[in-house]
Amino acid sequence: MVTPDRVLAIIPARGGSKSIPGKNIKLLGGHPLIAYGVAAGLQAELVGRVIVSTDDPEIARLAKALGAEVPFLRPMELAGDAVTDLPVFRHALEALGGPGDPPDIVVHLRPTSPFRPPGAVDEAVRILAGDPLADAVRSVAPPAQSPFKMWKREDGRLVPLLRGRTGEAYNAPRQSLPEVLWQTGQVDAVRRATILEKGSMTGDRILPLVMDPRLAVDLDTLSQWDAAEAQVRTLGDSIVRPARSPLPLSRRIRLVVSDFDGVHTDDRVWVSQDGRESVACRRGDGLGVARLQAAGVPFVIVSSEGNPIVGERARKLKAQCVQRVRDKGQILEKLAAEHGVLLSEVAYLGNDVNDLEALRIAGLAVAVADARPEAAAEADLVLKRPGGRGAVRELCELILAMNGKGDP
Repeated sequence: MVTPDRVLAIIPARGGSKSIPGKNIKLLGGHPLIAYGVAAGLQAELVGRVIVSTDDPEIARLAKALGAEVPFLRPMELAGDAVTDLPVFRHALEALGGPGDPPDIVVHLRPTSPFRPPGAVDEAVRILAGDPLADAVRSVAPPAQSPFKMWKREDGRLVPLLRGRTGEAYNAPRQSLPEVLWQTGQVDAVRRATILEKGSMTGDRILPLVMDPRLAVDLDTLSQWDAAEAQVRTLGDSIVRPARSPLPLSRRIRLVVSDFDGVHTDDRVWVSQDGRESVACRRGDGLGVARLQAAGVPFVIVSSEGNPIVGERARKLKAQCVQRVRDKGQILEKLAAEHGVLLSEVAYLGNDVNDLEALRIAGLAVAVADARPEAAAEADLVLKRPGGRGAVRELCELILAMNGKGDP
């Protein structure tokens, strides 16, 4: 049985799309297109590594923020419109050479075919591993129209696309025609030896992974994109979706503003018998803020309260602090102007209803994992960590990765 350490997923994502500019980072259902392929690879039980092969530094930063590896940038000569998959995959495998066992199976996850049912990647790997003579597995589906009913032009007249069949196949009922399948591009699995030794992405013995034709899309035009945008909202859990919604991850963040209670703390307060209050903050959050500031991104704490605890924590973090704020949206606009940045370049981290106005106007609206439902609904991104338990650190490291200053 194949093990994850012998399976590698590669997502080819060049930056020069002409039919749909910026296609691989364009939002589909609230997620960058490439996020669907990364999620399919990361969620597969039998995939040990997920690699993105790209020539574009912006795509590379986004891929890292999503959890994929980008160990190299693809050479420009492998990023043109006419470049086929084979040299791209050969380059990736050769660039990854070095210590350790090479992968036996390579999974090809095309960004332009984003709708994959849960388990499809693992199933493709199992099918290939289960037949030692097979070179590859390809996802296929029944076509909307049989090629036996298709025509081509010759000398100004119509002739059947497929000839040699007795009778008039193009006039026959669909049920009486031979089964045909077309490759969907959602999931391919191929042996490493097939790529490097046979010089092919399929080899000779190819096995099918039959998919639901409703999920088979190929995004090459804006009309296809619009149809997929309408469809993705109806698919629910029938497809693998990104684990989080990194809506503006390709955007550079130049200022981070956060609430205090319920963000830097877990929203609890200890009150002594003489009325003194105390809270608990996480040291790791402080390290995240320090790294962010060292990278040139200011950090500001805003709070509705006038409690001196907030100011003391801000001084410890060497962060700007604004207290007794009634309208956080208004103060966010003021802070952006003070720091000379656009609102689209500001990230705001909140957790409760008094953060809603700021969340609505921030370029990157972020909520902690245990935020009030109203705040989470306004957020572009809901973190994995709750308030007071590493949420601030999580956001800082994510922004460092987005800005090309570190890995998430």
